Amino acid sequence: MTSSKKRIWGWMAFDWAAQPFYTLGLTFIFGPYFAAVAAEYYLGTGLDSGAAKAQAQSIWSAGQTIAGLFIAFSAPFLGAFADNSGRKMPWIIFFSIIYVITTFMLWGLTPDGAGLFWALILFYVGFVAAESGLNFVNAILPSLGSDEEVGRISGSAAAFGYWGGVTALFFMLLLMAENEQGVTLLGNPPLFGLDPDLREGTRSVGPFIAIWYAIFIIPFFLWVRDTPPAQPKSTSLGAVARDLGATLRSVFRRKSLRSFLIGSMLYRDALNALYAFGGVYAALVLDWQTIQIGVFGIIAAIAAAITTWIAGLADQRYGPKPVIITMVWVLIAVSAIIIGMSREQFFGIPLAEGSKLPDIIFYLCGMAIGGAGGSVYTASRSMMVRHTHPERPAEAFGLFALSGKATAFLAPALITLFTILTGNTQLGFLPVLILFLTGLFLLRWVNKNGDRAEWSDI
Repeated sequence: MTSSKKRIWGWMAFDWAAQPFYTLGLTFIFGPYFAAVAAEYYLGTGLDSGAAKAQAQSIWSAGQTIAGLFIAFSAPFLGAFADNSGRKMPWIIFFSIIYVITTFMLWGLTPDGAGLFWALILFYVGFVAAESGLNFVNAILPSLGSDEEVGRISGSAAAFGYWGGVTALFFMLLLMAENEQGVTLLGNPPLFGLDPDLREGTRSVGPFIAIWYAIFIIPFFLWVRDTPPAQPKSTSLGAVARDLGATLRSVFRRKSLRSFLIGSMLYRDALNALYAFGGVYAALVLDWQTIQIGVFGIIAAIAAAITTWIAGLADQRYGPKPVIITMVWVLIAVSAIIIGMSREQFFGIPLAEGSKLPDIIFYLCGMAIGGAGGSVYTASRSMMVRHTHPERPAEAFGLFALSGKATAFLAPALITLFTILTGNTQLGFLPVLILFLTGLFLLRWVNKNGDRAEWSDI
């Protein structure tokens, strides 16, 4: 294996190592478990069932809002600092340590709700670490190949990550996470003598995510190295701030980049809301249990792995813009279904009691969310490369993170607001549909080949 191939495989290992946080933590195991524990906690305070569920969703979205804002406003500065110093690896190591510690400690959330808010803080500190580390990892992508190769590499890495998520989810469902009867999907108690009455099988998801990352990140640190800058710059706060300011001012003169950053800001915010609240929706609206949500997660992750790999090939042939547009339309359709469906009705049409139609439809929605969401992510990463100055990749992906997180408060806050105003979990998703449509509209001004011709004017 050549050195360049080793570097690519090492870079791809990050996706495999980190994906279980999103698959198991954010969406399919810990997120729904947190929602169920929080709902029971608020029931104990005297709220009725509907209000307790709405409050559980509200605090989960509040955590996402605060974490997203922190990421948004720290990422560009950290990226500019890394570009000036030429060193990204120390930051990746730093955030990896925080990630492992915080996810391991998620074990402490017991079914009685003790430590509920401490678990919320730990989870979103881990989320900040995961996303911040990812920004520096993404900044390495432009150095791995040409524009066409980058699209394929990005898609393959994301697909590789999703297969990691599938593998991790299979392990949790088959051997660890218990249902209401206290057994796993195989019908056995959780491994290692874990107590199902205390939900120790499900709670082990935190330590599992931490250990998984610590093992599978090793190839990344073995085979990926920083590329020293041609002309190292000052890392003083003043110099970094000046360079970042110049880059920010240039964004306003670059129509394609400006349109892409704002458009992707909106559709990625909506997508992150779907990821964060998909499992919560299944738990609160469809009354799914952990194992049923996990099966949903497996279907979604497999669809994501296959579709994202295909999207990478499509990106290599047609470019990232057509991929993004197609997949955002798929996500718009899914958002409409989520708003219009409940256990009792489908777009106003009453369903028979015990109907399996909502379950079947939401399984299909899971496939669409996984496949389209993964494709949007990897194609957007590829599109950002086409707008990235070769000497400022970390700063560019810091701006990419800013655009993805600057309004991170928007979707969760609007979901919270709509949920509270309507008292309805489904209608709380209406802002997601609006964000997808607006982001799609702004893509019309994005140059499919990026804006490299404008770099000489920056």
